[in-house]
Amino acid sequence: MASVQLSSGPRVLSPAAAKLEGLRLATPSVAAASRGRRRYRGLVVRAATVVSPKYTSIKPLGDRVLVKIKTSDDKTVGGILLPTSVQSKPQGGEVVAVGEGRSMGSNSIEISVPVGAQVVYSKYAGTELEFNGSDHLILKEDDIIGILDTDDVKDLKPLNDRVLIKVAEAEEKTAGGLLLTQATKEKPSIGTVTAVGPGPLVEDGSRKPLSITPGNTVMYSKYAGSEFKGEDGEYIVLRVSDVMAVLS
Repeated sequence: MASVQLSSGPRVLSPAAAKLEGLRLATPSVAAASRGRRRYRGLVVRAATVVSPKYTSIKPLGDRVLVKIKTSDDKTVGGILLPTSVQSKPQGGEVVAVGEGRSMGSNSIEISVPVGAQVVYSKYAGTELEFNGSDHLILKEDDIIGILDTDDVKDLKPLNDRVLIKVAEAEEKTAGGLLLTQATKEKPSIGTVTAVGPGPLVEDGSRKPLSITPGNTVMYSKYAGSEFKGEDGEYIVLRVSDVMAVLS
């Protein structure tokens, strides 16, 4: 009977067999899977609606406003060029068109923000448009936080039922005298009101004045409003309903 001997030496493969040997399905490693996930996360999705050049104007309807978005800063104060991924998204721009307003009962209420006004709006408000080569935003008038004619947020004029508050500085030490680092300082929810809006609209079309006045020290909800950095400190703009108490 013929016998077959198994050799423990190295196998000698033909070129074709060698090619087949190299075709192996391997389970993806954790690192490879992570790289794949990172590639998906890195995809840039263009959210803006591109308006065809054949259209020469946009007329907002109702209580909507069209704002030409302020251009992002592409450099730091020191002149360092910023990549697109870290450029801060602007929250302001110029009003270029307004709707006819809205109705409250038998009263017609016109848009209170005039064309040409420099405004600041809520961070995630509206729909982005690319029109005539520039970025625009169409949003409701109520999503506009205020009018800002300068580059310093302390000069903001709040709209409707919003208030502008200068945030109190965080405590430098604990009650026991321990010095706090920047990372461990608790963010305060207390500040001084520096400006208030004209108040919300009521049914007859008039404005109801706010009960809070400039100079009041107030406590507000911790995660409310929109935060801004001014030349003299931090500010927050929020609705008066997010103010919980007046301190004295």
